[in-house]
Amino acid sequence: MGVAAETVVRNRALQTEWYGEPLGDRVRRLLDRLGLSQSALAGVLGLSAPMLSQLMSAQRAKISNPAVLHRLLAAEELAADPGFGALGAAEVKERLEAIGAESAATTSGLRVAASGRVPVGASADRPSDGAPQGAGVADGAPVHAEQPARLVQALLREVASAAEIEAAAALIGDRFPDLAELLRVYGNGRTSEAEAHYARIIRDARGH
Repeated sequence: MGVAAETVVRNRALQTEWYGEPLGDRVRRLLDRLGLSQSALAGVLGLSAPMLSQLMSAQRAKISNPAVLHRLLAAEELAADPGFGALGAAEVKERLEAIGAESAATTSGLRVAASGRVPVGASADRPSDGAPQGAGVADGAPVHAEQPARLVQALLREVASAAEIEAAAALIGDRFPDLAELLRVYGNGRTSEAEAHYARIIRDARGH
């Protein structure tokens, strides 16, 4: 196996660890659902088309800009919404333009964790699942651990190396064991471990 092939294999493994699966698989599924060209999706995400291509082919492993990851999650949320199929082309375009204008600092934050965001096809005062607007994780909404856990992982790994995260966890471990566990699980653990941790914490917060 040549150096380039080894790099691709390594990067695909890293992407699976960081994002749950190789980015090429996630992006191709999104392209098919949204009916977009690769270049058009790159524009929504705030990437150049060559950069998106490199991420999809695993020539590059990491999404280095948290805002790009935020927009990717938002586009996936739109595509996964049960009401997406009822949207016209003009409305899909409008939603994608809005996603393209979002930043990682948008107050939607961990997007899938809360149900206060009005889903596709819902009215402004009552979301499509029948719950009052503003109902969140504490009100008995389903626990969707996958994307919030991945987002926390990506943000932690954006600001610190694995060694730095472990050092920080060791420093606070005696006094703040829960925080140390959080750093280790989301900073250095596998995506599946982070998702399980997130779901458990939310269930415990709800008291069941």
